[in-house]
Amino acid sequence: MTLRYMPGAGHLYGAEYARNPQAVYAELRRRHGAVAPVEIAPGVEAHLVIGYQAAVDVLTNVGGVWSKHPSAWQSRLPDTPEAAGMIAMLGHRPNALFSDGATHFRYRKAISDCFQQIQPHKLRQLVTEVSDSLISQFAAKGEADLVSDFGRLIPARIFNLLFGRPDSDSAGLTQALSDLMEADGETGARGSDALTRYIGELIQAKYAERGDDLTSWFIDHPAALQPDELAHTLVLVVAASYEPTANLISNTISRMVSDDRYYSSLTNGALSTYDALMEALRVEPAMSNYGPYFVLQPVHFHGTWIQPAELVLVSYEAANTEPVIVPDELRSDGGAYLGFGAGAHRCPASDPAVVIAMTAIERLTSHLCDLELTVPREELEWRPGPFHRALAHLPVRFTPIRPDQPGDTPWAQPPSSLIPSEPISPARSAGYATSAPWSS
Repeated sequence: MTLRYMPGAGHLYGAEYARNPQAVYAELRRRHGAVAPVEIAPGVEAHLVIGYQAAVDVLTNVGGVWSKHPSAWQSRLPDTPEAAGMIAMLGHRPNALFSDGATHFRYRKAISDCFQQIQPHKLRQLVTEVSDSLISQFAAKGEADLVSDFGRLIPARIFNLLFGRPDSDSAGLTQALSDLMEADGETGARGSDALTRYIGELIQAKYAERGDDLTSWFIDHPAALQPDELAHTLVLVVAASYEPTANLISNTISRMVSDDRYYSSLTNGALSTYDALMEALRVEPAMSNYGPYFVLQPVHFHGTWIQPAELVLVSYEAANTEPVIVPDELRSDGGAYLGFGAGAHRCPASDPAVVIAMTAIERLTSHLCDLELTVPREELEWRPGPFHRALAHLPVRFTPIRPDQPGDTPWAQPPSSLIPSEPISPARSAGYATSAPWSS
């Protein structure tokens, strides 16, 4: 049995899905239950896990039947541009996302250890400098598109700097990562090629001269990553950091400026940026459908037979918003729910992603405290694509200000290179800690 012959597959692409994915999930849930057949691109099928408990079972590998290796699925894809675009996102790479067991542990430990080297307060300072630099470019205009002018620029600039590259390289990285996520297959493949070139040049530069940066730490890590492992680990780090963080920033801002519970918080602190961010993670997770998995043998899973070589994706958005089923204890503080995954493959960099998003949003709202949408939120345009929940634009207006205008919130003084004046890490030691003190 293959998905190709299963009726009622929902389409996770096109304007209708981008406009109202919840309607698609509701219909899939009504017709199929916790696991539904979908197309993620024309001719590319998958099982979509839309039930909360089913999602947890996959993510925590209940029964030990789940694998992250896509090779068998990948070999059966049609030779089409649409399939090529999906391979850019889901095709096998020697990194933590597409590995199991001891191999996965080795890759993941390298990521966790290297991120631990970044001091949280230094990261906040870097985000403050980059955010203020961007805000100063549109603050005097009284209007901005907070997707193209702010949200999508921040994570690429931050990670480009954390990788140890000059800020001038961030524009090319931003374009490559944006293309990689597009639903159009040719665009996705072009983005993958551009990202591969960026990573290759980055590694070559850091092999020649180490620095106090993420790339150098990965090169020198005891895991002794081979060149292809290093390249694909860096691809994972930047790709998994960029799109989710960019979307989290924009999605959270859109909620804050359109919901009275949060709008009032810009001036009186009724609800915090963290509250809005947690709600966005639950209701509109930046990566709405991802977490690729495959079964090791035929499995009857929550009412659906799944065969080896069939792609299974977890819908974080559908699972998080499943009516009634999500446990109440997860609702107590807004909860991130499954927005960062669960189990052995839970995002190892969720804390820095939250730090980046919160710091950027707080800088924006502290400088521009009367932000308002220029159109109703329900009229905002969303980018099509099966994996992300991403605004195409976020048009706002506000009272114009100048960077030299007196006020309660001083502008950060960005260094000429936008690289922090102090190292972003503590002094190196022979040992590597396994978790970062992001809450400290």
